Amino acid sequence: MAKYGQNADAIAALVREAEVHRDVYVDPEIFELEMEHLFPNSWIYVGHASQLGKPGDFITANIGRQPVLASRHTDGSIHVFYNRCPHKGVKIASEPCGNTGKFFRCPYHAWSFKTDGSLLAIPLKKGYEGTGFGDTQANEGLSKVRNVVIYRDFIFARLSDDGVSFEDYFGESLSTIDNMVDRSPEGKLAVQATPIRYMHTCNWKMLVENQTDTCHPMVAHESSAGTAVKVWKREQGDSTETPMAVQLYGPFMSPYEFYEQSGIRIWPNGHGHTGVANSIHSNYSDIEGYLGQMVAAYGEERAHEILGEVRHNTVYFPNIMVKGAVQILRNFIPIAVDRTLVESWVYRLVGAPDKLYERALMYNRFINAPTSIVGHDDLEMYERAQEGLKSNGNQWVNLRRLYENHEEQDVTAVINGTSERQMRNQFHAWSKFMTMDMDKRVEAAE
Repeated sequence: MAKYGQNADAIAALVREAEVHRDVYVDPEIFELEMEHLFPNSWIYVGHASQLGKPGDFITANIGRQPVLASRHTDGSIHVFYNRCPHKGVKIASEPCGNTGKFFRCPYHAWSFKTDGSLLAIPLKKGYEGTGFGDTQANEGLSKVRNVVIYRDFIFARLSDDGVSFEDYFGESLSTIDNMVDRSPEGKLAVQATPIRYMHTCNWKMLVENQTDTCHPMVAHESSAGTAVKVWKREQGDSTETPMAVQLYGPFMSPYEFYEQSGIRIWPNGHGHTGVANSIHSNYSDIEGYLGQMVAAYGEERAHEILGEVRHNTVYFPNIMVKGAVQILRNFIPIAVDRTLVESWVYRLVGAPDKLYERALMYNRFINAPTSIVGHDDLEMYERAQEGLKSNGNQWVNLRRLYENHEEQDVTAVINGTSERQMRNQFHAWSKFMTMDMDKRVEAAE
């Protein structure tokens, strides 16, 4: 029997001001409600326009349980559809990406559709004459996702017909995407490689929370990043140049004081970022020629302003993280209550030196890959948490660090860099977008 159903009050009660109930991580019913409510009510990242470089290019994705398909049409426009044939429901495309040519063709009965989704042809079409087919939804072709926004080539979609507009949903948080794109002298990013993909045996929200958890790096990563730093100090001899690998690993061992002073900025609707005043990306060595390109493109003042913004991790609620300083986006895709597929994408700064792309690729492999020495530390913590939360000793997760009574919700603020307020901010948004349409559905059922 359903424990929560469509009961908005019961769902909201799982989130207190500074605690969340373990069911948000371990209850399969809550997970299915997230798929039904949270993800359709939120703006979800689908892909990047550079993946659709020419007509016929397509990518596939999922928004909650809903498979979607994005394609580039012959006129250059981008369209997002539900990935199912209007005939028998067969998925039109099962590959992550590809080029379909001039049309999509269903592999079951050969119904075909233009790359804007409109119906192109049906075999034995005479069989539909006089049947009223022209008045059916199938005659309209692939069902379109109506709420789609392409912001600086990042494609976002919201499945729900009602909800918060794109502008109101993201607000000032889009400044992180702006900064990442502006780091290109041409103001453009490009996807040129497939992402690193791997499965984590934990709830998707654990990975999202970890992106703004600054009290774990010096503890969880001591044996990996800490060891790498110790080995370099022992072996460096007279060398005055720090290898790129050590530059990437070293900051993970920064003390609590560093993270406290770096700060966290929170925004409405669950978004926020670490690294306001400083970050682990602040002290990378300069890339020859890059600053000159940026000054030529933007002018001296603007170039230094762009490059001086070195935010660490920006969480875009509900499930992506953007690391603008090294052009990485991580997509935490929910598969089951205790399974999360991670996609870690790297973008090239168009027009910038190759060394910057090399550094981003190296960071992705050193830190985010399943073969990295750092990523395993986090995975072990997630798995231990997923197991530990089954314990009946305490059914609440404590998020009280630097909690202030009666914190304002849906505000913009800069706070202590070791605060758990961004996690509280995320769960306030979780409750909001989980329940915003539940009352309407209950009323409709009655």
